[in-house]
Amino acid sequence: MDIKTRLSHRIGMEDIHEITYLLQNNNQKKQELYECLFDTDDNIGYNAAWVMTHFSLNDNVWLYNKQDELIDGLLLCEHPGKRRLILCLLYRQPLRNPPRVDFLDFCLERMISKRELPGVQSLCMKLAYELCRLTPELLEELKTILEMMEYDLVPSIRTVRKNILNAMPKGKSLQSY
Repeated sequence: MDIKTRLSHRIGMEDIHEITYLLQNNNQKKQELYECLFDTDDNIGYNAAWVMTHFSLNDNVWLYNKQDELIDGLLLCEHPGKRRLILCLLYRQPLRNPPRVDFLDFCLERMISKRELPGVQSLCMKLAYELCRLTPELLEELKTILEMMEYDLVPSIRTVRKNILNAMPKGKSLQSY
């Protein structure tokens, strides 16, 4: 199966299930799919990210050592849908402590950006919390930002904000990977 050709066309859930099934236990094919994520064709990159968000928990572990590359790609990503999917991939893995400052800055900036899709804003809020959770000074700064975001929020953002503020006193992670 030529993954790049397959991803250059419109794909649906059946295609995603078939591709993820064929990639199981095949790191070479996973690498081929991963390389498509950074293709200059936005459709191929978006579809590759979409497929990877459907990796099983075991297959998702394969992405853990690619965290820095995923963050680098995210910081340069202009496609809002692909940006949301890369954030999903990052949220499904343990984050490094101490956090990458450029990634934390990206999340803090995008979570309050009115130009960003609500899905991107929500994921940036969740990731910012996870990145700040173990550092009291950062956590306090995040809490201040979240408290200032109180007005004029879409329901999804309001819910994520509330969940984070509720988890903060306990230091509880919201991730499950």
